[in-house]
Amino acid sequence: MNVDVTLPDGSVKTFDHAVSGFDIAKSIGSRLAKDAICLEIDNVFYDLSAIFESDISVRIVTNSDPDALHILRHSSAHILAQAVLNLYPSAEYGVGPSIENGFYYDFLFKEPLKESDLIEIENEMIKITKNAQEFTKSEISKKDAKKLFKNQSFKIELIESAETDEGVSEDVVTMYSNDKFSDLCKGPHIPNTTYLKHFKLTKLGGAYWRGDEDNPQLQRIYGTSWFTKKDLDVYLTQQEEAEKRDHRKLGNELNLFTTSNELGSGNFLWKPKGAILRDLIETYSKNAHINNNYDLVNTPHIGKSILWETSGHLNHYKENMFPPIVHEENDETYYLKPMNCPFHILIYKSDLHSYKELPLRYFEFGSVYRYEKTGVLHGLLRLRGFTQDDAHIFCTNDQINNEVKTLLNFSVKLLNSFGLVDIEADLSTKPKKYIGSDEDWEVATSSLKNSLTELDIPFATANGEGAFYGPKIDLHAKDAIGRRWQLSTIQIDFAQPDNFNIEYVNSDNQKVRPVMIHRALLGSVERFTGVLIEHYAGHMPGWLSPVQIDILTIGEVSDYLNEIKEILSDYRINIDDRNLRLGEKLHNSQKNKVPIQVIVGEKDISASTLGINIHNQDNLKDVALTEAVKLIKAELKVPEFSING
Repeated sequence: MNVDVTLPDGSVKTFDHAVSGFDIAKSIGSRLAKDAICLEIDNVFYDLSAIFESDISVRIVTNSDPDALHILRHSSAHILAQAVLNLYPSAEYGVGPSIENGFYYDFLFKEPLKESDLIEIENEMIKITKNAQEFTKSEISKKDAKKLFKNQSFKIELIESAETDEGVSEDVVTMYSNDKFSDLCKGPHIPNTTYLKHFKLTKLGGAYWRGDEDNPQLQRIYGTSWFTKKDLDVYLTQQEEAEKRDHRKLGNELNLFTTSNELGSGNFLWKPKGAILRDLIETYSKNAHINNNYDLVNTPHIGKSILWETSGHLNHYKENMFPPIVHEENDETYYLKPMNCPFHILIYKSDLHSYKELPLRYFEFGSVYRYEKTGVLHGLLRLRGFTQDDAHIFCTNDQINNEVKTLLNFSVKLLNSFGLVDIEADLSTKPKKYIGSDEDWEVATSSLKNSLTELDIPFATANGEGAFYGPKIDLHAKDAIGRRWQLSTIQIDFAQPDNFNIEYVNSDNQKVRPVMIHRALLGSVERFTGVLIEHYAGHMPGWLSPVQIDILTIGEVSDYLNEIKEILSDYRINIDDRNLRLGEKLHNSQKNKVPIQVIVGEKDISASTLGINIHNQDNLKDVALTEAVKLIKAELKVPEFSING
């Protein structure tokens, strides 16, 4: 028996026996064997212990590879569950996936855990990691699996419902075991428990089993794990900083927005300062769109059920929609809109279009309503009512490539204008089930990929993760402390033009289907505002600050103050002429994160001077008024938007 193993560089290693991942890694070098975590073959990951008897093309995933973190963290979740069951044998365990930057596992305890209990669980995990317990994969029948997990009701439910993500098929259950612990799982895992060295249990949370509020509420234990102590320490420091930057905390301190029980979960009220900030973001974006050949449209908040039946939302998205609205007068059924796209399609469909008009770009700040489960709501970042900077582009197949490139460039430049400059992307490609021709998918996917490459945007390809109706790009921005935020989405759609039977007249005078591109660049205004608040830790750039200048007076300066107010009338100013010490006024202004403090005293009147403090700059005294105005203008300048800049 010969097994040929082709490596990423095209070289081939031949073995005269069935070969494991360990064998392949060792044949290349001892260092690689030490760093290896798993194998990737045809976009599928395998354990290093997996045996292969036929030719394969393989990539060895090492501990420096981002994909390896997913494996490490999933194994960390198993070790967490093992530790919990060692300490709490009567506990029931649900599911435990890896997530961005960490992992979690859901449990049902007889007595709820306290945060202080995490230390004991973490110590038990440390014991497990020192024992070099191997992760062993096996397949058993459903009948045997039910016997094994007879005291675990959540596992029995997963087995009976054939949850493929948990390693359950119609007839066989895949599981992993280490020591006396076993779990449903399709793998892969780290070779043994000693590979987990740098981890921390971070917090307790709550979650309903399978996300259903009618099911038991479980306790969720969160943790994080990394391959180096340095990476763990950096992440924990980042999390400490993130707590200080929490937009919910800062939004309250800066008097930007509020909510209440009467309003309901997942909705916020914008106070005057917050409304100014929101309007500044919207106005800047709207002007950028108008100046780049977008047509403004406006649509209502509800639509008849037939609209959502035609779009497919009632078939595929109903669980995320608010309940129907039925009026006794005519028995018609309406729904709050979860998305804006069907309305934009109706606008397109209201006129006959020629190929000469395309591409058509419709844009609006459209409010949408989605019934998100209570457990996933999170300040402005996850809401039930929010406003998208939504646009839909109707173009020909031949225009896709240029349109995507222009749109992607537009997206990046818009995010850059708000100070988000570290951008990367995910490209999601054709899934197993899809509509449209293979040729259409190839053209669309190539357009997305080529645009990312030409614009030098780093991207990862999520093979098979596209929607059934088209490939997409998700843009992620890294903030000031290195967190990755998903913001812009560019989605090509082959389905809705068919659903609504929309057409244009081509150069041969034939009616044909246009291609539709969905895109939201900021994501939602609310979420984007939350991201900016956390990115800047509340210290918004001068042009975005609700109050740009605090003028702090010392003594009787009313006439000179009026002169300064007139000169600075184009800016958002606040005057603090209270009879308080200057230090107290400065403290109050800085606490409100106002970017500029202008200090005006009686001695400044005759000299036409003032003091000026600009955030993150040296404080200046006795600055000539004309010079101070120049400094203020430079600090508060609105960035110019250009997709060519």
